[in-house]
Amino acid sequence: MCAYIPLSIPNFEGNEKKYVNDAVEQGWVSTGGAYITKLEQELAKFLHTENVAACQSGTSALHLSLVQAGVNPGDVVLVPPLTFIAAVNPVKYQFATPVFIDCDDSFCIDPVKLRSFCENECSFDDGVLTYQGKQVKAIVVVHVFGNLADMESIMEIASKYSLKVIEDATEALGTHYTEGKFAGKYAGTIGDFGAFSFNGNKIITTGGGGAVTANDPKIVDHLRYLSTQAKNDPHYYIHDEIGYNYRMTNLQAALGVAQMEELPEFIRRKQANYELYKKEFEGFDLAELMPFREGTSSNKWFYSLSIDRSRIKATMREIITALDEKGIQTRAIWGLINEQKPYDHEITYQLEKAPYYADRILNIPSSTQITKEEIAYVAQQVKLLLEELANG
Repeated sequence: MCAYIPLSIPNFEGNEKKYVNDAVEQGWVSTGGAYITKLEQELAKFLHTENVAACQSGTSALHLSLVQAGVNPGDVVLVPPLTFIAAVNPVKYQFATPVFIDCDDSFCIDPVKLRSFCENECSFDDGVLTYQGKQVKAIVVVHVFGNLADMESIMEIASKYSLKVIEDATEALGTHYTEGKFAGKYAGTIGDFGAFSFNGNKIITTGGGGAVTANDPKIVDHLRYLSTQAKNDPHYYIHDEIGYNYRMTNLQAALGVAQMEELPEFIRRKQANYELYKKEFEGFDLAELMPFREGTSSNKWFYSLSIDRSRIKATMREIITALDEKGIQTRAIWGLINEQKPYDHEITYQLEKAPYYADRILNIPSSTQITKEEIAYVAQQVKLLLEELANG
């Protein structure tokens, strides 16, 4: 038996301690300092975009995007049900109304149902889309587990109905299109806004932290301004807008600069490890390792097994507990947001795939440090358990 194999943990193989110690020695530990600027520059370079603002979290990046998009109380925002709740909570921060649109087989928002909702459930007059008398302002598109949504279709719909597109790329740093209209474009740089997260389990981490970008570099400057309490005058502290304490700290950014140096290698490992799992589960009929969208290069942040529910009746909690006893940490996909207490009264639209996958997706260990032997052990134990459950 291998030692305990965690689901996804940070990897500090580079200059993390060196840069963080440097920031401490310089005394720049709060929301000012050269490492913040350096991280923003490195992110912009990596993403092939002009301007990026580092902020406190992926959630704050999404909130700033909604503010800048002009989402106001009473407006409608179209959102996915199958994602982490942080993708939708900022809609509530703006006292707006989420409407949940089903996902497709990529786990991302389904453009077919998105289009159907806009065409059949809404009115479109004088360039304004309305639903039940409320203006539909934006779409939040989450690139779930590093899998790109169908952005070509989504952007076409958004353009037709004058909707702002906010890409939640918190799990998809480095994922990009290799074919089609957006070939070479990275997740988070296609829509009007892109949000990134550097939480401890993401492909790179700053402990907490996140970043936001937009299709206009001047808009990013304004997002940065809002993230620092909208302060105009450094001497008299004059504020012309409501701002937020959403700026990243220099200590976090120092960690992030070191992580950015390792990001290409982290992506390479994620992709290679996915291929190892793929071979291990090839031909196994009780669970399928879910693919990533064709025509893209995914960072393959998380790996998902879809369990055959016609033969496996055990609850996901029972499966996770049994694997934990074998030294393997796994996780169920999230509980659907529309079923959570703060959202169980909100409108949903044609939810079929979301509950289907919520009942059968198991995430398996995907850390960049995982070894070939550990991958083989995980696959072996998962297969043995599922066979036992199927035959029991």
